[in-house]
Parts: sequence; structure tokens; C-alpha cells
Amino acid sequence: MSSAVTDLNQLLRSMQPRLNPGVFVFCVLPNQAAIPPECIGLMRESEGMTVVVPENLAIEANLTILFRASWITLQVHSDLQAVGLTAAFASALTQAGISCNVIAGGFHDHLFVPIAKTEQALRALSELQIQASGSAS
Repeated sequence: MSSAVTDLNQLLRSMQPRLNPGVFVFCVLPNQAAIPPECIGLMRESEGMTVVVPENLAIEANLTILFRASWITLQVHSDLQAVGLTAAFASALTQAGISCNVIAGGFHDHLFVPIAKTEQALRALSELQIQASGSAS
């Protein structure tokens, strides 16, 4: 297993954004609800439990869909204490007019972008990586 990276320039140069197949959705369930086994993300709030699940599961379970997204994983092993990576990719996506919901895992950052903006998001992230590689010190 590789060591987690904290250096911002190295993080940006090594992002390697990868699109995960499928459509993923954010839905809200009551806090006491069972967690769907296919759940890939979860956040408990006082108002309810937000889950990220494959769209087909949400449709089958008749869940209200709040957001349909593509799931992009940054392949770099980012340290949870690294400073600046989220700000850098958020800025690049903002400049491209793309909203993004982020879930940080213990190994990678996972970005959820609107389905219609998937290719544009991948281009913006790749351009950010290329720019960082060009300014390597």
C-alpha cells in the first residue's frame, strides 16, 4: 500500500481522475432506517440520514432522489490532513460552472458531479492535473 500524500503539488500532479460506471443518487432516509447494503456514502444529520446509492436501488426502493450524479474518484492516495486539494479541484470545477459534492475516504477523494456535466468535469480535472505537472518544481 502506498503512503498517503500531503504535498499539494504532488497531489495535483497525481490526481488521475477516474469515472466510476453508473449513476449515483443522494437520498434522505429517516435516521432509524436500515442502511442500504449498496450504500457508498452516508451522513447522519438531525433531520435525517443522507445516503449515496446506485440510482437503480433508489428507484426500486421508491426513494426520493435529491441529486443524480456521476462518481469520479481521484486515484491519488490523499492524506486526510492534506491542505489545498479540495480547494484546488473545487476552484477548477467552479470556474467550469460545475457543482460538486465531495466525500473523502481514507485513501481517495470521491467527487459527485451532475450527470450532464460529467465530461466537462473530467476535462477540468485533467487540465488541473496537467497545469500542476507543467509547474512541477
